[in-house]
Amino acid sequence: MITVYGLPKSRSTRVLWALEEVQQDYTFIPLDFLKGEQLQPEYLRINPAGKVPALLHEDFVLTESAAIVNYVATEFGDDLIPRNNNRLRAEYDRWCFFTLSELEQPLWTIGKHKFALPAEKRVPAVLETANWEHEKALGLLSQGLGEKTYILGDQFSGADILLGHTLRWGLAFKRPLPQQNLQDYLARLEARPALQAAVQRESQAAA
Repeated sequence: MITVYGLPKSRSTRVLWALEEVQQDYTFIPLDFLKGEQLQPEYLRINPAGKVPALLHEDFVLTESAAIVNYVATEFGDDLIPRNNNRLRAEYDRWCFFTLSELEQPLWTIGKHKFALPAEKRVPAVLETANWEHEKALGLLSQGLGEKTYILGDQFSGADILLGHTLRWGLAFKRPLPQQNLQDYLARLEARPALQAAVQRESQAAA
């Protein structure tokens, strides 16, 4: 049995997308952050950080969205993660880590200093630098993708889930996506039935 604790339109989408790609049944439990459900003792026993997503697979608990995507890919998805090819797996890891450290980091900085942090902790002056960092990361991703269908070539992988979700996040933050190859890449990812199913599952849970 698989249970995912999350929040619609957050990093939880990555986990649902991965589970939909590997066609695994799961239960999605949305937490109401406005009511502080993420800070209740019963949830803090699952994730002491009080953040989402968190995955429960039988008696195994895992947090951090990228780690969960990689766990799902390894446990259930023969095609979602490179196997028996160390160099291709290294490229996979490279783009997973790039997503978290270069592409997502400035977006989360923007989010924290616009709405996530308490008002007295926000520093508006960092926003210009964060926007610049995001633009630079997009340029590196565009160069790395080139004319490939997916980040590793013809094969869709968990790294595309992380990259695609983060690109969607950038658009939600109204950040420009000027590179045509990234626009086309994102369109291919958004056309995947698994992502559409994950978004629908979140919408139903939030209704």
